[in-house]
Amino acid sequence: MAEDPNSRPVITTASSPYLDCGNSSTETPWYDKESMLRVPKYLILVEVILGLLVWALIASTEYFHFSPFGWVMFVTVFYWLLTLFLFIINLANGKIRHIPWTRVVLIFNCSAALLYTSAAIVEAALVNQGVKGHHDFNCWAASTFFAFLVSLSYAGSAFFSYKSWHRGDE
Repeated sequence: MAEDPNSRPVITTASSPYLDCGNSSTETPWYDKESMLRVPKYLILVEVILGLLVWALIASTEYFHFSPFGWVMFVTVFYWLLTLFLFIINLANGKIRHIPWTRVVLIFNCSAALLYTSAAIVEAALVNQGVKGHHDFNCWAASTFFAFLVSLSYAGSAFFSYKSWHRGDE
């Protein structure tokens, strides 16, 4: 059979309403793998900023009259410094050899979520010790709100760390 020189092959394409996620096996309209990989980096920035707010608001008051605030200050400053250290390492894309970073970050985020939640609960119980409308009360109330937000962001980081550890990333 001879081909007709005037006939041309017709190529058809179908457009999909879904986002193309690279090598993703399932296509979901709301899921973008690249942006989901950036969420933990945004969370660590949120933890640094809100953590600073938490301990700075407490430090601006006469918290030392209430001994449970010692626990709250310890947790907030300790985890703020460690989170700041991890943030700087993240920015530098530094990897210290022979350290299982995925596991270390998972343990760090889980412990931070638990201890920060306990500190936020202690702080919420102490807010009533202040006089409404007074500087200490207002700072403690705001700090309590931010402490719960930081707790949630550490829990989110722990979730993403678990997913990374479960995938076997190192």
